[in-house]
Amino acid sequence: MDMADQKMRFRGWWNRSEMIEVKSNEDGSLTNSTTWFVYILRCADDSLYTGITTDLNRRCEQHNAGTASRYTRSRLPVRMVYQEIQATRSLALKRELEIKAMSRKVKEDLIDSVK
Repeated sequence: MDMADQKMRFRGWWNRSEMIEVKSNEDGSLTNSTTWFVYILRCADDSLYTGITTDLNRRCEQHNAGTASRYTRSRLPVRMVYQEIQATRSLALKRELEIKAMSRKVKEDLIDSVK
């Protein structure tokens, strides 16, 4: 790996928008105390958008301000219709991919299951 690759890798890590808080357990192991959420938004055109965040209110505000996603920027306003908690960013990303792979009908059933 050359120096340019190393700088890009470092820059990508450093510019992450979400900071992870790590705490030490009694046994000395480290845990991630950040709670991650997977969410589904319903856009003004009735399309669905799925994403992850650590702060649902802030993220919804960002979407409605047009600063969170190109997809939702042209489909305002959006409203949050579904959310679920995940223990880690990795699990949240995996669940996001599962939901994105679902059919529209299955997503609607998922949304209706929490009403």
